[in-house]
Amino acid sequence: MSERKLLEFTKMHGAGNDFVVLDGIRDRLPSELAAFAKRIADRHLGIGCDQVLVVREARAADFRMEIFNPDGSQVEMCANGIRAFYKYLRDRHHTEAEEIGVETLSGVVRPRWAGDNRVTVDMAHPVLAPEKIPTTLGSGQGPVLDVLLDVPAELSLDGGGRVSLSSVSMGNPHAVIEVPDVDRAPVHELGSLIEHHPAFPNRVNVEFVELLDRGRLRQRTWERGTGETLACGSGACAVAVTCMLRGSVDRSVVISLRGGELEIEWLSDDAHVFLTGPAAEVFSGQIELATGEELEG
Repeated sequence: MSERKLLEFTKMHGAGNDFVVLDGIRDRLPSELAAFAKRIADRHLGIGCDQVLVVREARAADFRMEIFNPDGSQVEMCANGIRAFYKYLRDRHHTEAEEIGVETLSGVVRPRWAGDNRVTVDMAHPVLAPEKIPTTLGSGQGPVLDVLLDVPAELSLDGGGRVSLSSVSMGNPHAVIEVPDVDRAPVHELGSLIEHHPAFPNRVNVEFVELLDRGRLRQRTWERGTGETLACGSGACAVAVTCMLRGSVDRSVVISLRGGELEIEWLSDDAHVFLTGPAAEVFSGQIELATGEELEG
Protein backbone atom coordinates (compact mmCIF):
# COMPACT_ATOMS: atom_id res chain seq x y z
CA MET A 1 0.00 0.00 0.00
CA SER A 2 1.42 3.40 -0.96
CA GLU A 3 2.03 6.00 1.73
CA ARG A 4 -0.64 8.71 2.00
CA LYS A 5 0.63 12.19 1.24
CA LEU A 6 -1.11 14.83 3.35
CA LEU A 7 -0.75 18.57 2.97
CA GLU A 8 -1.70 21.09 5.63
CA PHE A 9 -3.87 24.07 4.71
CA THR A 10 -5.61 26.98 6.42
CA LYS A 11 -8.98 28.42 5.38
CA MET A 12 -9.25 32.20 5.84
CA HIS A 13 -11.39 35.10 4.67
CA GLY A 14 -11.34 38.89 4.39
CA ALA A 15 -14.85 40.39 4.45
CA GLY A 16 -16.20 37.14 3.04
CA ASN A 17 -13.65 36.81 0.23
CA ASP A 18 -12.36 33.33 1.15
CA PHE A 19 -8.96 31.75 0.67
CA VAL A 20 -7.02 28.54 1.17
CA VAL A 21 -3.48 29.32 2.39
CA LEU A 22 -0.61 26.92 1.62
CA ASP A 23 2.69 27.40 3.44
CA GLY A 24 5.60 27.00 1.04
CA ILE A 25 8.09 28.08 3.70
CA ARG A 26 7.13 25.31 6.13
CA ASP A 27 5.97 22.59 3.71
CA ARG A 28 6.82 20.98 0.39
CA LEU A 29 4.00 21.86 -1.98
CA PRO A 30 2.63 20.11 -5.08
CA SER A 31 4.89 20.57 -8.09
CA GLU A 32 1.91 21.39 -10.35
CA LEU A 33 0.42 24.14 -8.20
CA ALA A 34 -1.99 25.53 -10.78
CA ALA A 35 -3.71 22.17 -11.22
CA PHE A 36 -3.68 21.51 -7.47
CA ALA A 37 -5.16 24.95 -6.75
CA LYS A 38 -7.91 24.29 -9.29
CA ARG A 39 -8.79 21.03 -7.52
CA ILE A 40 -8.85 22.31 -3.95
CA ALA A 41 -10.70 25.53 -4.84
CA ASP A 42 -13.69 23.50 -6.06
CA ARG A 43 -16.52 24.01 -3.56
CA HIS A 44 -18.01 20.57 -4.18
CA LEU A 45 -15.02 18.29 -4.71
CA GLY A 46 -12.28 20.19 -2.85
CA ILE A 47 -11.98 22.56 0.09
CA GLY A 48 -13.62 25.51 -1.65
CA CYS A 49 -12.39 29.09 -1.95
CA ASP A 50 -12.28 32.17 -4.14
CA GLN A 51 -8.48 31.97 -4.42
CA VAL A 52 -5.51 29.92 -3.22
CA LEU A 53 -2.71 31.89 -1.53
CA VAL A 54 0.82 30.48 -1.37
CA VAL A 55 3.41 31.66 1.17
CA ARG A 56 6.92 31.83 -0.28
CA GLU A 57 10.30 33.22 0.67
CA ALA A 58 11.21 36.36 -1.28
CA ARG A 59 14.26 38.22 -2.56
CA ALA A 60 12.77 41.70 -3.04
CA ALA A 61 10.66 41.81 0.15
CA ASP A 62 10.01 40.01 3.43
CA PHE A 63 7.71 37.40 1.85
CA ARG A 64 6.20 36.51 -1.51
CA MET A 65 2.51 35.78 -2.14
CA GLU A 66 1.38 33.68 -5.11
CA ILE A 67 -2.34 33.83 -5.97
CA PHE A 68 -4.26 31.21 -7.95
CA ASN A 69 -7.86 31.43 -9.15
CA PRO A 70 -10.27 28.46 -9.18
CA ASP A 71 -9.65 28.08 -12.92
CA GLY A 72 -5.92 27.63 -12.25
CA SER A 73 -4.89 31.05 -13.56
CA GLN A 74 -2.43 33.13 -11.56
CA VAL A 75 -3.19 36.79 -10.80
CA GLU A 76 -1.20 39.84 -9.82
CA MET A 77 -2.72 41.07 -6.57
CA CYS A 78 -5.57 40.60 -4.09
CA ALA A 79 -6.12 43.17 -1.34
CA ASN A 80 -8.41 40.96 0.76
CA GLY A 81 -5.97 38.13 0.24
CA ILE A 82 -2.94 40.06 1.40
CA ARG A 83 -4.70 40.92 4.67
CA ALA A 84 -5.43 37.23 5.27
CA PHE A 85 -1.87 36.40 4.17
CA TYR A 86 -0.38 38.84 6.70
CA LYS A 87 -2.57 37.57 9.54
CA TYR A 88 -1.50 34.02 8.69
CA LEU A 89 2.17 35.02 8.85
CA ARG A 90 1.66 36.63 12.28
CA ASP A 91 -0.43 33.77 13.67
CA ARG A 92 2.13 31.16 12.53
CA HIS A 93 5.04 33.24 13.91
CA HIS A 94 6.69 33.78 10.55
CA THR A 95 6.84 37.46 11.55
CA GLU A 96 6.05 39.72 14.47
CA ALA A 97 6.59 42.94 12.52
CA GLU A 98 3.87 45.60 12.58
CA GLU A 99 4.45 46.18 8.85
CA ILE A 100 6.01 44.01 6.16
CA GLY A 101 6.71 44.02 2.45
CA VAL A 102 5.06 41.32 0.34
CA GLU A 103 6.27 40.58 -3.16
CA THR A 104 3.44 40.03 -5.67
CA LEU A 105 3.22 39.91 -9.45
CA SER A 106 2.20 43.59 -9.33
CA GLY A 107 5.16 44.62 -7.16
CA VAL A 108 5.85 44.92 -3.44
CA VAL A 109 2.75 45.63 -1.32
CA ARG A 110 2.97 46.76 2.31
CA PRO A 111 0.33 45.61 4.83
CA ARG A 112 0.44 46.87 8.42
CA TRP A 113 -1.36 45.66 11.51
CA ALA A 114 -4.31 47.86 12.51
CA GLY A 115 -5.32 45.92 15.62
CA ASP A 116 -8.37 43.77 16.42
CA ASN A 117 -7.72 41.46 13.43
CA ARG A 118 -7.76 44.38 11.01
CA VAL A 119 -5.08 45.19 8.48
CA THR A 120 -4.31 48.37 6.52
CA VAL A 121 -2.79 47.90 3.07
CA ASP A 122 -0.83 50.53 1.18
CA MET A 123 -2.21 49.98 -2.32
CA ALA A 124 0.19 52.53 -3.89
CA HIS A 125 -0.91 54.82 -6.73
CA PRO A 126 -3.82 53.79 -8.91
CA VAL A 127 -2.87 53.12 -12.53
CA LEU A 128 -4.96 55.36 -14.79
CA ALA A 129 -3.19 55.12 -18.16
CA PRO A 130 -5.22 52.81 -20.46
CA GLU A 131 -2.17 51.05 -21.88
CA LYS A 132 -1.01 50.06 -18.38
CA ILE A 133 -4.41 48.93 -17.02
CA PRO A 134 -4.49 47.43 -19.74
CA THR A 135 -7.50 48.41 -21.86
CA THR A 136 -8.06 49.68 -25.35
CA LEU A 137 -10.62 52.15 -24.00
CA GLY A 138 -9.41 55.73 -23.68
CA SER A 139 -6.05 57.16 -24.70
CA GLY A 140 -2.95 58.88 -23.38
CA GLN A 141 -2.53 59.01 -19.61
CA GLY A 142 -6.24 58.60 -18.83
CA PRO A 143 -8.23 58.45 -16.69
CA VAL A 144 -10.76 56.14 -18.32
CA LEU A 145 -14.08 57.51 -17.05
CA ASP A 146 -17.66 56.96 -18.26
CA VAL A 147 -16.72 55.25 -21.52
CA LEU A 148 -19.57 53.67 -23.49
CA LEU A 149 -19.13 49.99 -24.33
CA ASP A 150 -21.39 48.09 -26.72
CA VAL A 151 -23.18 45.13 -25.10
CA PRO A 152 -26.30 43.10 -25.96
CA ALA A 153 -29.43 45.21 -25.47
CA GLU A 154 -30.82 42.85 -22.85
CA LEU A 155 -27.70 43.38 -20.69
CA SER A 156 -27.50 47.16 -21.00
CA LEU A 157 -28.85 49.04 -18.02
CA ASP A 158 -31.09 51.29 -20.13
CA GLY A 159 -31.93 48.84 -22.90
CA GLY A 160 -29.95 50.86 -25.43
CA GLY A 161 -27.25 48.29 -26.13
CA ARG A 162 -24.46 50.15 -24.33
CA VAL A 163 -23.08 50.38 -20.81
CA SER A 164 -21.08 53.25 -19.28
CA LEU A 165 -17.99 52.16 -17.36
CA SER A 166 -14.76 53.48 -15.89
CA SER A 167 -11.50 51.55 -15.64
CA VAL A 168 -8.45 51.60 -13.38
CA SER A 169 -5.75 49.20 -12.25
CA MET A 170 -4.97 48.63 -8.58
CA GLY A 171 -2.22 46.15 -9.42
CA ASN A 172 -4.89 44.24 -11.39
CA PRO A 173 -7.41 45.55 -13.93
CA HIS A 174 -10.93 46.70 -12.99
CA ALA A 175 -14.00 47.98 -14.80
CA VAL A 176 -16.47 49.94 -12.65
CA ILE A 177 -20.16 50.35 -13.49
CA GLU A 178 -22.51 52.58 -11.52
CA VAL A 179 -25.99 51.08 -11.04
CA PRO A 180 -29.13 52.30 -9.27
CA ASP A 181 -29.46 49.09 -7.22
CA VAL A 182 -26.67 46.51 -6.87
CA ASP A 183 -29.12 43.84 -5.75
CA ARG A 184 -30.80 43.95 -9.16
CA ALA A 185 -27.65 44.38 -11.26
CA PRO A 186 -26.94 41.64 -13.87
CA VAL A 187 -23.63 40.79 -12.18
CA HIS A 188 -23.22 37.27 -13.56
CA GLU A 189 -24.30 37.94 -17.14
CA LEU A 190 -22.74 41.37 -17.65
CA GLY A 191 -19.73 40.64 -15.46
CA SER A 192 -18.81 37.54 -17.45
CA LEU A 193 -19.28 39.35 -20.77
CA ILE A 194 -17.08 42.31 -19.81
CA GLU A 195 -14.43 40.06 -18.21
CA HIS A 196 -13.82 38.53 -21.64
CA HIS A 197 -14.44 41.66 -23.74
CA PRO A 198 -11.66 42.35 -26.27
CA ALA A 199 -11.29 45.85 -24.80
CA PHE A 200 -9.48 44.15 -21.88
CA PRO A 201 -6.62 42.01 -23.25
CA ASN A 202 -5.75 40.50 -19.83
CA ARG A 203 -9.43 40.09 -18.91
CA VAL A 204 -10.84 42.30 -16.15
CA ASN A 205 -12.59 42.30 -12.77
CA VAL A 206 -15.98 44.01 -12.95
CA GLU A 207 -17.44 46.09 -10.10
CA PHE A 208 -21.07 47.16 -9.82
CA VAL A 209 -21.48 50.12 -7.45
CA GLU A 210 -24.48 51.87 -5.93
CA LEU A 211 -23.85 55.33 -4.44
CA LEU A 212 -25.69 55.82 -1.14
CA ASP A 213 -24.15 59.18 -0.16
CA ARG A 214 -20.77 60.93 -0.37
CA GLY A 215 -19.23 58.67 2.25
CA ARG A 216 -20.84 55.28 1.66
CA LEU A 217 -21.28 52.93 -1.30
CA ARG A 218 -22.50 49.39 -1.97
CA GLN A 219 -20.58 47.05 -4.25
CA ARG A 220 -20.80 43.66 -5.92
CA THR A 221 -17.88 42.16 -7.84
CA TRP A 222 -17.40 39.71 -10.68
CA GLU A 223 -13.79 38.50 -10.39
CA ARG A 224 -11.99 37.22 -13.47
CA GLY A 225 -11.33 33.51 -13.27
CA THR A 226 -13.58 33.15 -10.21
CA GLY A 227 -17.07 34.61 -10.69
CA GLU A 228 -18.99 36.67 -8.13
CA THR A 229 -17.31 36.92 -4.73
CA LEU A 230 -18.57 38.31 -1.43
CA ALA A 231 -15.84 40.95 -1.43
CA CYS A 232 -12.96 42.30 -3.51
CA GLY A 233 -10.47 44.65 -1.84
CA SER A 234 -8.65 45.86 -4.92
CA GLY A 235 -12.08 46.23 -6.54
CA ALA A 236 -13.25 48.39 -3.64
CA CYS A 237 -10.18 50.58 -4.16
CA ALA A 238 -10.96 50.81 -7.88
CA VAL A 239 -14.56 51.79 -7.08
CA ALA A 240 -13.41 54.47 -4.63
CA VAL A 241 -10.81 55.89 -7.05
CA THR A 242 -13.15 56.14 -10.03
CA CYS A 243 -15.96 57.64 -7.94
CA MET A 244 -13.54 60.15 -6.40
CA LEU A 245 -12.21 61.13 -9.84
CA ARG A 246 -15.80 61.66 -10.99
CA GLY A 247 -16.44 63.86 -7.92
CA SER A 248 -19.25 61.60 -6.70
CA VAL A 249 -17.83 60.88 -3.21
CA ASP A 250 -15.44 62.26 -0.61
CA ARG A 251 -11.80 61.20 -0.30
CA SER A 252 -12.55 58.72 2.48
CA VAL A 253 -15.39 56.23 2.04
CA VAL A 254 -16.87 53.06 3.49
CA ILE A 255 -17.83 50.41 0.97
CA SER A 256 -20.39 47.77 1.95
CA LEU A 257 -19.91 44.41 0.25
CA ARG A 258 -21.91 41.25 0.67
CA GLY A 259 -19.32 39.87 3.10
CA GLY A 260 -18.55 42.98 5.15
CA GLU A 261 -17.26 46.55 5.03
CA LEU A 262 -13.99 48.05 3.80
CA GLU A 263 -12.62 51.55 4.41
CA ILE A 264 -10.82 53.28 1.54
CA GLU A 265 -8.82 56.52 1.74
CA TRP A 266 -7.25 58.43 -1.17
CA LEU A 267 -6.46 61.91 0.07
CA SER A 268 -5.30 63.43 -3.24
CA ASP A 269 -4.65 62.46 -6.85
CA ASP A 270 -0.91 62.09 -6.19
CA ALA A 271 -1.31 60.13 -2.93
CA HIS A 272 -1.31 56.41 -2.28
CA VAL A 273 -4.60 54.55 -1.78
CA PHE A 274 -5.05 52.91 1.64
CA LEU A 275 -7.46 50.08 2.39
CA THR A 276 -8.43 48.88 5.88
CA GLY A 277 -10.49 45.80 6.59
CA PRO A 278 -10.80 42.56 8.57
CA ALA A 279 -8.94 39.27 8.26
CA ALA A 280 -10.05 36.02 9.89
CA GLU A 281 -9.04 32.38 10.12
CA VAL A 282 -11.87 29.88 9.68
CA PHE A 283 -10.20 26.50 10.21
CA SER A 284 -7.09 24.44 9.46
CA GLY A 285 -6.82 20.88 8.22
CA GLN A 286 -5.09 18.41 5.94
CA ILE A 287 -5.91 17.33 2.41
CA GLU A 288 -4.64 14.18 0.73
CA LEU A 289 -2.78 14.49 -2.53
CA ALA A 290 -4.53 12.73 -5.38
CA THR A 291 -2.96 9.98 -7.48
CA GLY A 292 -0.31 11.54 -9.70
CA GLU A 293 0.12 14.70 -7.63
CA GLU A 294 3.77 14.98 -6.59
CA LEU A 295 5.51 17.29 -4.16
CA GLU A 296 8.21 19.78 -5.14
CA GLY A 297 11.70 18.38 -5.10
